[in-house]
Amino acid sequence: MRNASLFAALLLISTSVFATDSRREQDFAAAIQQQLPVGQAIWLKSADKTFLALFTEAEKTDNSQVAIVLHDMGEHPDTKPLIHRLRTTLPMHNWATLALQMPVRESGAQAEDYYPLFEEARGRIDAAVEHLLKNGAKHIAIVGYGMGALMAASRLADKPNDVTALVSISLPVPQTTATQAQSLDLIKKVQLPFLDVYAEFDLPAVLDSARQRRMAGKDNPVYRQIRMDGEDHGYQQDYDLLVKRVYSWLTTTVSED
Repeated sequence: MRNASLFAALLLISTSVFATDSRREQDFAAAIQQQLPVGQAIWLKSADKTFLALFTEAEKTDNSQVAIVLHDMGEHPDTKPLIHRLRTTLPMHNWATLALQMPVRESGAQAEDYYPLFEEARGRIDAAVEHLLKNGAKHIAIVGYGMGALMAASRLADKPNDVTALVSISLPVPQTTATQAQSLDLIKKVQLPFLDVYAEFDLPAVLDSARQRRMAGKDNPVYRQIRMDGEDHGYQQDYDLLVKRVYSWLTTTVSED
């Protein structure tokens, strides 16, 4: 009986270690819902766990084109400036948005702490895609930033058929043995229209691997890489230009599709 109790306790501990920080997500959700001038808060479900998503309708068209927006590690679906600007500006240019709360770890966690959360992240992306398809979406793109970009690439490398395009912003190539975070292998497998955006002064894991990413995408005829000159990882100098690059590319890609 003692061994069984010990095993159950260890299982509970190990499960919590590799799961999202639910309390932190709840705090994010409460703060966002107190003041949400643009968009609608909805709740989606994956693996018996609900999570927040922010849906913003397209202004001039129906919502048949939707971009799923994924934040960087430790953030939330309305993080300013970049995620907020993406989710609120793309709808002005014919792309509705669904910004997801991705799994998070405790404050101060490192990138390596996030890799065990990729299965949970995949489930959330699946739930978002399913929700959008049920509500009339015909073209679904994913726009991921940092860790969100890596989570998106991981999911699309194995399951691309229900998504039209991928935009990765500051996609890292981490020095890790974690199989789910092998960015170069993932890029080779994602044979979708793929826009790889990075900043001139980005993080080393992004900047130093730019050529490697280009080489990994060379067999994908619809892979394109853009460097944002004068920017760092935060893209705060001219994030309007970055958002314009994203919606212009999406519009061109979909029209060609």
